[in-house]
Amino acid sequence: MKLCVYLSGEIHTDWREQIISACTEQKLAVSFLSAVTNHEASDAAGDALGNEEQGFWRDHKSAKINAIRTKTLIERCDVAVIRFGDKFKQWNAAFDAGYCAASNTPYITLHNEEIIHPLKEVDAAALGWATTPEQVVDILKYVVNE
Repeated sequence: MKLCVYLSGEIHTDWREQIISACTEQKLAVSFLSAVTNHEASDAAGDALGNEEQGFWRDHKSAKINAIRTKTLIERCDVAVIRFGDKFKQWNAAFDAGYCAASNTPYITLHNEEIIHPLKEVDAAALGWATTPEQVVDILKYVVNE
């Protein structure tokens, strides 16, 4: 079985690269899709639609353009991994988790124990909670190997 995995959430650490390289090294039948990880590019996604004087409207247009990508990739994946980091609040990741739950897309959350409480609803709908990229790889290995 080949599995398509969408990687969502925190963009300030190398957790995506850790998962991808470990799956590659172990020759797992897994392909990956990802949210835009360049913060500036994501913020500018709607700029092609014209300049905005107010930050709200720039963010509003960019969020909608980003949503085209996010919605399409979540619908295309078999499972999502949604990372919540320590440094910033990933409201977009929480939204992705909600979209996964609403569309019946299985997802795994990846975060440390310090934020269990604020993520209790997100974790309750997840099919797995991991604290390390290695745990995610172990889950993916179990799912794809017969």
